[in-house]
Amino acid sequence: METLSLIEVILFAKDMNKMVKFYRDVLDLPLTNPGKTDFSNEDRVTFETGNCLLALQSGGKGNIGMDAPKIIFQVMDIKSARFQLLEQGAAASDIRAPASGIQICDARDPEGNAFSIEERS
Repeated sequence: METLSLIEVILFAKDMNKMVKFYRDVLDLPLTNPGKTDFSNEDRVTFETGNCLLALQSGGKGNIGMDAPKIIFQVMDIKSARFQLLEQGAAASDIRAPASGIQICDARDPEGNAFSIEERS
């Protein structure tokens, strides 16, 4: 398999305003959408952290394990990368396109930890 680049970590948030305040004000991470003051109705808020994006995603229920962080690796050819995962016995979903120019395949490591591979065009 090609060398993977970590491009995103998703944390599921129960209280988006509280989470944004912590990562923006306490850890001093720059928002990718600055200028907003109320994040309570946002489904997704992202922060720049160098080569990897930190994304807060709404819908967290406070369930430890169920709301675990999700890591996303960038690949150049998602079909080939998914095929290689399946050949190695990994559980991998069908490829989906949540937004224009983005294709994602969800998978799990041997201990059940979720991760995704993503191709961007």
